[in-house]
Amino acid sequence: MPELPEVETIVRGLRSRLTGRRVARVCIAHPGIVKGRAAALSAGLEGATVREVRRFGKHILLRVGRRGQAGSHWLIVHLGMTGQLVVEPTRRAVRRHTHAWLELEGGESLRYIDPRRFGRLRVTPGEDLPEELSRLGPEPLEIGEEDFVRRVRSRAARMKSLLLDQRFLRGVGNIYADETLFRAGIHPATPGRRISPKRARNLWRAMRRVLQEAIALGGSSVSNYVDAAGQPGGFQFRHRVYGRAGQPCVNCGARLRRAIIAGRGTAWCPKCQRK
Repeated sequence: MPELPEVETIVRGLRSRLTGRRVARVCIAHPGIVKGRAAALSAGLEGATVREVRRFGKHILLRVGRRGQAGSHWLIVHLGMTGQLVVEPTRRAVRRHTHAWLELEGGESLRYIDPRRFGRLRVTPGEDLPEELSRLGPEPLEIGEEDFVRRVRSRAARMKSLLLDQRFLRGVGNIYADETLFRAGIHPATPGRRISPKRARNLWRAMRRVLQEAIALGGSSVSNYVDAAGQPGGFQFRHRVYGRAGQPCVNCGARLRRAIIAGRGTAWCPKCQRK
């Protein structure tokens, strides 16, 4: 599933190509990917101009409005496991698994491609974000060090579970939870309240460093992920534990282990991340 670095990379690519452009036509080939009525999505977007493109956790948000009219709508996109948002020439043939697209003035289209169809698109009216998004936790790259330490040490849940909990932090998923815990030297099954303030600060710094490096390299392409131009990321070549179970640790040479924690496959080093 695309996580914070992948979604941030897509948003940065879309922001420069969509902002200020008018949606001429909305095409929905598979209504099942629309949360709510497909007709409402078309009505909210057709004829509107993209005013803002932003990320909220793992969600991509486009704020649109019509010239001379007050108010706006939000197009909210969650990519699920295999979703892609790419900008392509409208004249180019629509690829397989393209379930919806916005034809833009100027000869380009924003196309939503999703082989497994776990992603969702929906439109909501209003200037404010939907209430459901307000239930998500703070942004990992915005939360302060002491606030992060306090939140970690107040929880009994295992650290892998905490990092995956979108109410605790929004945007981190399986890849970056494993990579963050490895760099911080913390076993994924360690309860948050058992972590000392010093180690929690190290975890905060490791998390920020991993996410920033991944964004700089355009995210991790381990499945279907590509950016808004259809290009893969490069951070998958920097993974130290994710997807490397059974291989030697890059630090100490010990064989990396794997277990299911919080319902997700989890890799760690038994020497560098002692329980």
